[in-house]
Amino acid sequence: MAAAPHSHTGDPGGVSPFYISSSVTVPSYRPRVLKQADTFAVFDHFGDVQATGPGSEGLFFEDTRHLSQWVLTVAGLRPLLLSSIVTEDNSLMSADLANPDVMRKGRLWLARDTVHIRRSLVLGEGALFEQLDLTNFGQVQASFGFALNFDVDFSDIFEVRGSVRPRRGIPLPDKAERDGLTLAYRGLDQLVRRTRIAFAPAPDFEGPRRATWTVDLAPGAAKTILIEVRCEHDDGRRSETRSRDTCLEAVEARVARRKERAADLYSSNESFNDWIGRSRADLDMLITETPQGLYAYAGIPWFSTAFGRDGLITALQCLWIDPTLAAGTLRFLAANQATTLDPKVDAEPGKILHETRKGEMAMLGEVPFGRYYGSVDSTPLFIVLATAYYDRTGDLALIRALWPNIARALTWMTEYGDVDGDGFLEYDRHSVNGLINQGWKDSGDSIFHADGSLADAPIALAEVQAYAYAAYRGAARLAAALGQPRDEVRLNDVAERLRQRFEAVFWLEDLGTYALALDGAKRPCRVRSSNAGQVLFGGLAAPERASVVAATLMAGASFSGWGVRTIAEGEARYSPISYHNGSIWPHDNGLIAMGFARYGLREPLLRLFTGMFDSALFMELKRMPELFCGFVRQAGTGPTAYPVACLPQAWASATVFALLGASLGISFDPGARQIRFQRPVLPSWLDELRLTNLRLGEGSVDLLLRRSGDDVACHLLRRESSVEIVVTT
Repeated sequence: MAAAPHSHTGDPGGVSPFYISSSVTVPSYRPRVLKQADTFAVFDHFGDVQATGPGSEGLFFEDTRHLSQWVLTVAGLRPLLLSSIVTEDNSLMSADLANPDVMRKGRLWLARDTVHIRRSLVLGEGALFEQLDLTNFGQVQASFGFALNFDVDFSDIFEVRGSVRPRRGIPLPDKAERDGLTLAYRGLDQLVRRTRIAFAPAPDFEGPRRATWTVDLAPGAAKTILIEVRCEHDDGRRSETRSRDTCLEAVEARVARRKERAADLYSSNESFNDWIGRSRADLDMLITETPQGLYAYAGIPWFSTAFGRDGLITALQCLWIDPTLAAGTLRFLAANQATTLDPKVDAEPGKILHETRKGEMAMLGEVPFGRYYGSVDSTPLFIVLATAYYDRTGDLALIRALWPNIARALTWMTEYGDVDGDGFLEYDRHSVNGLINQGWKDSGDSIFHADGSLADAPIALAEVQAYAYAAYRGAARLAAALGQPRDEVRLNDVAERLRQRFEAVFWLEDLGTYALALDGAKRPCRVRSSNAGQVLFGGLAAPERASVVAATLMAGASFSGWGVRTIAEGEARYSPISYHNGSIWPHDNGLIAMGFARYGLREPLLRLFTGMFDSALFMELKRMPELFCGFVRQAGTGPTAYPVACLPQAWASATVFALLGASLGISFDPGARQIRFQRPVLPSWLDELRLTNLRLGEGSVDLLLRRSGDDVACHLLRRESSVEIVVTT
């Protein structure tokens, strides 16, 4: 992520310009979130924005905050919160409120809980729709003032995260409209950004940004107030949503399309079903339609945009149930592949995108992330996903179309990614404002030696070598499928040389694991880390060492009881409350589980699956956060939250599908029209699993998998077209 909290600046305690300040911690840990395309909104449980002070809440459109305050009051007081939810499909936030005690001249004028206030908030592309329904359930007339305080700051997302700009643009005068008003800002990029707010019925205005209504309700009477907020930019980017109803229809259509293309899951464990349902709904919300197809935006609030690494891993984790996402991800990243050398954004020909941004600071170059390429792993992962997609679908036409991009990615790996020609992929930033660490653990203090000293660049990460190995092996298979035998042989030779050198240099016999990384002097970072688990995911580990790595990862120093920590307890920089040095990341655990499955390590796989499931039970809505703290599991308590974790986060949401696919040992042979289950296992808390609309080509099947002791039986419930099911025990 580009949001790594810490970045080394010569002083181990230094922080980067992209540090996420704790002063903008997500309020109450689990806010209410809605998203549509390039628009997202973060509310507190009342449906308010920044009612109690500065925070990450607001209405955001293309990396700019278009509402920075949105607060309801009754007679000048906040209403009483009864409950609030986001619907299961993430289409609507509903908050049930009641009036507080209203006093006049020292006497009780309106008793609390007399008037019910229901807030319904619906998000469209560039638009927010709010419906307020007020009902008097009391026996007397209810008269009170009702107000909405609102404001805009047009802050760039990086400002909201904590960046301080030496200069900003200028606010423009508010413009009164027939049914509301327009608030505007001219940025330093000379682009005018506007927020248009319309009310029905029209309010009075007390002060420039305070709308008021006088409410007078007889017993049993009701009143409805409708509000529309639309985001606009002078370059033509503006709200495309016509109405509240079209927003809800769009969500309904999105879910219907997903049900047509992707498998559905239902189990005998209702809590597991809740986890699956929430994860699926969050992915639906984060998946965005691009000109090239579907792409999973990384997370809210900090990463609601396309990230290369995140999109690739998310698509890999849920490839078995939804290959369409992988196809869109590959096309999008191919369309945005670097073609020139541009040190300002760490771009080199053939390199795959790290992230893209549309905000003012990115447009001005104040941050390098307009289109930024500072990741060492997106490029090999692009090839890994392309290979996995072909294995899943047999779609040779897409692979043929992507082959020039794959070839350029391979050239980048050998000509630019391998800085010193030793066969390993390394990174060293070129952009002065770029990320110092360019693997998935991109905090400035996340790559270090046993004594705690930070590793100097160029750095070769353990898991990146596994990605590279899988990329070379996969590209060799793709070359064979395309009738290019010379490339097949050459790429397999490169992979084998990498495998041999990796085992010789990275293995740490005394620690029972692979080194976290090699520094610029080729000294191994002798640190027990979760990176070694991702070496198994890539298939680079020697089989006899894979079980040793698994044992190290599942020992108490690394496995907290909830999941595998990024860094083992006892290492020099270990901290369970850090971003990358002892915390637990669900996606990391999902990839480790896929690695365990690759090597047939069923017992640690099930332990890891159970730890992740148990942690989900304690999460509100069973929504997995980006990460949580790495404290050891204690009886009767849940995991400890990390304060600035994104909720939801795409690869965290996809983790359950990675865990389940790994447990089922599922694979596909499109040529033979076979769906295969290699030694499937299910945890003790999962007796049955029903898969419906599991697709292979034009065919599909419905299956029932039933656990019996250590074995899993597979029953065919429905078959469309000639798809064969093969179970190997």
